[in-house]
Amino acid sequence: MLNPIWIQTFATVATSRSFTDAGRQLGFSQSSVSDHIRRLEQSVGRRLFVRDTHSLALTPDGEALLVHARLILETLARAEQQFSAPRLQGRVRLGTSEDLAQGPLPNVLAAFRATHPDVELEINIGMTGKLYEWLEAGELDLMIGKRREGERRGVPLFRGQLEWLARPGTVVDVGQPLPLILVNEPSVTRSVVLDTLAAAGWQWRMVCTSSSHSGCIAAARGGLGITVRAQNLTGGGLVSPINGHALPALPEVEFITLAARRLSKPADTLLQLIRQSDLRAPRAD
Repeated sequence: MLNPIWIQTFATVATSRSFTDAGRQLGFSQSSVSDHIRRLEQSVGRRLFVRDTHSLALTPDGEALLVHARLILETLARAEQQFSAPRLQGRVRLGTSEDLAQGPLPNVLAAFRATHPDVELEINIGMTGKLYEWLEAGELDLMIGKRREGERRGVPLFRGQLEWLARPGTVVDVGQPLPLILVNEPSVTRSVVLDTLAAAGWQWRMVCTSSSHSGCIAAARGGLGITVRAQNLTGGGLVSPINGHALPALPEVEFITLAARRLSKPADTLLQLIRQSDLRAPRAD
């Protein structure tokens, strides 16, 4: 087994090219340094240094071990930093759109919770328009949502291609107004869809509206009409209509994060984790 103390001694000797200097840096006697190197060489079964009265050099095996030693010491340093730092405490008020909450976001929240178990999470789910209102009113610390084309608020996370969804086997009668199932206002997705249809000259009728994406999925499952969702967040057993290629092409929507002007340490930590995570992965149905 590779003793971390021997590894630290080895890396210090390899850098300083001197047992004496390494002992001075580490606070060990020269005999202790020699003993650590001897034990390490016995442990790996390889000679690590070529020594004579005037010089000290790494063997090829020593060069190879030095690469691993530096990685080991960096990992140990990060672990010590994490567990020696004060544990985060407090509350984070996160707002998110429902489609993300039903997708990969729970994995990010689980990772945050595992690392910071003393932080209380308050999750608020709503349409992006509502999330903006709650954030501006000081009711949220940070939010994940969508923004319309041309808007500059927030930090981009990813772009998602919108697609038409329906019950399996659905064929849309393109000679009639499209039977739409969409969430209520204020909704970025709803606005994008209706603007796209208007620009393309398509007729539509609203057969069902819901306050949630779950309600839209349930209505589409029942065969009431067609709904829309970002491709990478698709779920609920819905698929593209059989003649989906005949329907007007939908644009992408941009998912963003937005935070309050002043964030607590727990809120900022969660924000950075979200921004570093890949929320584009589709969830399994």
